[in-house]
Amino acid sequence: MTETEKKIAQRLLEIQAVSLSPNAPYTWASGIKSPIYCDNRITMSYPSVRKEIAKGLAEKILVEYPDVEVIAGTATAGIPHAAWVADLLNLPMVYIRSKAKDHGKGNQIEGRITSGQKMVVIEDLISTGGSVLEACAAAQNEGAVILGVAAIFTYQLPAGINNFKTAKLSLVTLTNYSALIEVALDLGTVEDTDIAILQNWRQDPQNWLSDQL
Repeated sequence: MTETEKKIAQRLLEIQAVSLSPNAPYTWASGIKSPIYCDNRITMSYPSVRKEIAKGLAEKILVEYPDVEVIAGTATAGIPHAAWVADLLNLPMVYIRSKAKDHGKGNQIEGRITSGQKMVVIEDLISTGGSVLEACAAAQNEGAVILGVAAIFTYQLPAGINNFKTAKLSLVTLTNYSALIEVALDLGTVEDTDIAILQNWRQDPQNWLSDQL
């Protein structure tokens, strides 16, 4: 666990953007039962936290994708972070809708990109990666060259890892599920006896709850 992973995980826990509840799981919109709930939109309400996130993402992008020419945010949660990062890097910024508008010019990308422009796409949270990879595909269809995806947090789910491999796209994140568990244990947010439960969920979210019974 790097210092950045530790620091951002701690911030997310402190402001309750991420909550852990191994013994009373949450239900995601997909119906999956989960011991973790993440809402990184909350970071917008904490200037010091959002500045740390923007700075961290900007630094990672400069290291991993130094040729970047435009920053894109996914609608809706990636938009504010993309704007702050683009400002720090003094780069153009666009955002990508989940689908094209059904009126006007039918845009799916708001803002302006040019053919061959090198893009990094910013997302707040990676689970399976489906939505952000669809956004990347939409940008590629408009002529962008996708260098990679940068996100605040990843659940490190096997499905997400495999989907990025299949798409042949790289992913960098500020922190991740493994780091979060370690930090939560240090902070006393979870107990030693909760660790196995939390780790088992990441390996098989679909069947996790039945495995605990």
